[in-house]
Amino acid sequence: MGAPGAGKGTQARLLQARLHLPQISTGDMFRALKDAQSPLAAEVRALMEAGQLVPDAVTIRVVRERTALDDCRDGYILDGYPRTPAQAAMLETLAAEQDKKIQAIEIQIPLEFLAKRMVGRRNCPICGEIYNLYFKPPKNDTVCDLHPETPLNHRSDDNFDTVQARLTTYEEQTRPLLDYYKGASLLHVVDGTRESEAIYNDIEKIVTNDSNP
Repeated sequence: MGAPGAGKGTQARLLQARLHLPQISTGDMFRALKDAQSPLAAEVRALMEAGQLVPDAVTIRVVRERTALDDCRDGYILDGYPRTPAQAAMLETLAAEQDKKIQAIEIQIPLEFLAKRMVGRRNCPICGEIYNLYFKPPKNDTVCDLHPETPLNHRSDDNFDTVQARLTTYEEQTRPLLDYYKGASLLHVVDGTRESEAIYNDIEKIVTNDSNP
């Protein structure tokens, strides 16, 4: 877990590549059900087509079905689930059924640091090189070092007001879940202000050594 821009996707991809743990997102699971032929898929499609939210009891059935596949036998990474303490409690029951242990990992970064990371982002449309005006600036603020004739891209929603609103929303929505896992002694906190390899090393130790928070 972590705020937007904390590096969750980067760390999940590293875990998937190095420990061969599948990264599973609720979005991917629901998209896969669009073409699936099963009673559960039909139930989910009916709810979504009616514009209704998928209830927690149905969502955990989707998670159970996906994580029962062979690629999840040695563990898996959940992305976007659980989102509430109620979903977390359901996941604990599922983990017990699967004889697995939950490791809740928060990549923690001060909101001011995150805001600079997101607002300062720039990328080259030709080579894809990524810069940050605060932490990894190009030689010229507006063009790529490798393609000096090419202006760098800057996402329109990467501005302080929009980013601050997104971070505030994350804090409000996610705090109850973090408190839940902290209360259950399942929460591990990793310093996300460092380089990605240093962050990964800490996360791998948590996952492989089954250490205490």
